[in-house]
Amino acid sequence: MTISIPSKHGTALITGASSGIGRAYAERLAKRGYDLVLVARREQVLKEIARGIEAEYPIKAKVLVADLSTSAGISAVAEHISASERLSMIVNNAGVSALTPLTDTRDEAITEMINLNITAVTVLSKAALGKFKHQGSGTIINIGSGAGFSSFPDIPLYTATKAFVYLLTRNLQGEVAGTDVRVQLVVPGAVKSEGWDRAVSAGLTSVPKEVIMSTEDCVDASLSGLDQGEMVTAPSLEDASVLQDYEAAASRLVQSMFNGMPATRYSVAKLP
Repeated sequence: MTISIPSKHGTALITGASSGIGRAYAERLAKRGYDLVLVARREQVLKEIARGIEAEYPIKAKVLVADLSTSAGISAVAEHISASERLSMIVNNAGVSALTPLTDTRDEAITEMINLNITAVTVLSKAALGKFKHQGSGTIINIGSGAGFSSFPDIPLYTATKAFVYLLTRNLQGEVAGTDVRVQLVVPGAVKSEGWDRAVSAGLTSVPKEVIMSTEDCVDASLSGLDQGEMVTAPSLEDASVLQDYEAAASRLVQSMFNGMPATRYSVAKLP
């Protein structure tokens, strides 16, 4: 009889684990000794990944089939997070993009992207945050995007959803300040994945190959950033001061916007 010994690191739940960054996280976290819960829509692919990981590492990998573009799928994963006794980390990685102007984007695709990129990340972060606060520790990793810092007319909805992930995660970090709950924001640039391949097939051909990072390098850098205590990890950003300058400028902008008087350039006459 074989007795299964739970990992001392606990369990990491990873969304979008069937390919790309999510799959790379599964492999790297298994190597670190985490048990896994792999979340995605493709059951057979998940099962094959779980079997392969269990054959290579002395951990347990479970499969949770859920479509996070639907309310039912989001609720199922949130309930699993709340009920899990050994959960110590979640990686909110699942996401989708659309290489079309908003007027050419199907209504169904808009709903799917908002559910997957925004609602799922928010609801699952809330479930994990409540659990980790109660148990006194835990890690949330939210995958944003470098595209969430500026406008890109070819992917207008995607950039907006990733801007949401950036602000949500930064706010959550303030909520857990002073506790042992960790919240990391990861903002990759261009990363080779199934989603990237779909974007290329849809017409995204202007990005030089030399700026595209492998999923393995992206995840290795992200976990290194986590180990170093970074709150925001940009795997391909060489000069970290650029991000610091951006956030400092954003802070000054927000402070300057809260003023009870119209700016002088608008020449708004004062009422007597």
